[in-house]
Amino acid sequence: MGEIASSDRQITLFYSSESSKGKQTLAYAKAEGIAIREIDILKSKLTGTQISELAARLKLEIKDLVNQDHPSYAKKFEQHDFSDNDWIKMIRNHPEILRQPIALRGDNTVMVETPTDIIKI
Repeated sequence: MGEIASSDRQITLFYSSESSKGKQTLAYAKAEGIAIREIDILKSKLTGTQISELAARLKLEIKDLVNQDHPSYAKKFEQHDFSDNDWIKMIRNHPEILRQPIALRGDNTVMVETPTDIIKI
């Protein structure tokens, strides 16, 4: 693998600046004094390789990275069984449908469900 650089000394946080959970997680990490590298997925477009790597690090299929309950997904797409390449294209073109925040530190990766999950890694 290896397009996503990660370090044991800081957490890399993939989040959406329009997501309350993403903003809360970022604020919590900063308040705790955690060294953090923030990547706003709405401003920094993820590559297909990065999306694949995130799924592999989380031990998920690429389709499981998509929040099919997001209003944008429901509005633009029908429930369907897409190929991995189709899922990647959907995430790249509509990053708001990516389930997030996702935090990485070294070899550890977690899908943040609550802002305090960031301290799990």
